[in-house]
Amino acid sequence: MKKLIAYIGILSTFMLTSNLAHAQHKKISDQGKGAIIGGAGGAVVGGIVGHNVGGALIGGAIGAGGGYIIGNEHRKSVEKKRRAAYRAAYYRKHGHYPNAYVYRKPK
Repeated sequence: MKKLIAYIGILSTFMLTSNLAHAQHKKISDQGKGAIIGGAGGAVVGGIVGHNVGGALIGGAIGAGGGYIIGNEHRKSVEKKRRAAYRAAYYRKHGHYPNAYVYRKPK
């Protein structure tokens, strides 16, 4: 029961501090969000499975690493979709794709 109270206390402290960080209007990157969510989830699962603090630390570290990787892949996906939408809009307006790698010869 004491462990459950400790986990709930840690989780509520984490939730309160994340709300305070959000109140400062600082944007967190997708990698940061993934690392935070993965670390918290990994710590909870590691604590439950390992029945000690060491399990929670290992689970939190692995979860944070995995969350960072997932957040980074999400960021890449969003950026790829944004670039594709820009190219499609440019093509609709101009009738050809932007050609950024063609340079004019100096006269």
